[in-house]
Amino acid sequence: MNIQEKAFGGGIDLMPDIAFRAMSFLFVLRDIFTPFDRKVGSFGIKNGHTVIDYGCGPGSYLKKTSVLAGPGGMVFAADIHDLAIESAGKRIKKQGLKNVKPVKISGYQCPIPDNTADIIYALDRFHMVKEPELFLAELRRLVKKTGRLIIDDGHQPREKSLRKINDSGLWDIAENRKGWIVALPK
Repeated sequence: MNIQEKAFGGGIDLMPDIAFRAMSFLFVLRDIFTPFDRKVGSFGIKNGHTVIDYGCGPGSYLKKTSVLAGPGGMVFAADIHDLAIESAGKRIKKQGLKNVKPVKISGYQCPIPDNTADIIYALDRFHMVKEPELFLAELRRLVKKTGRLIIDDGHQPREKSLRKINDSGLWDIAENRKGWIVALPK
């Protein structure tokens, strides 16, 4: 494990509450100065899509995703952390996001049915996953056969992300972009 992984939680699955609160505060500052939702706008989310924000954290991307999925779509704000679910729930209520539902993940088990999502995005969390094969298998279970996974490296080298995805045997790399990887289910 390198210094970056140690500092940002390599292989811990669940971030400590204090770290989550600090991250949430930093995201507030990031959201003020950075057009963060432009990233989600380039994921190809269309009206009527079902999208899972897997590891939604404080819910920074939920409003943009909700608008893109439209009234005919559905967005699941999924996270393992109780504070994330609480934060996402508050954001959903405050912003009136009628097509967004918070979902609590337990370990590597998400209560969303099989083959539900057109798009799953998992941002800034891949480096924290202790068991990437279980994580990627769960994402594969959730995505439709015609769906796609958008995943970024988090705080790990791109080569490590690609190796984890390829080693799972569940995904084909469709695009290796600067900011993220697009994978299609096998």
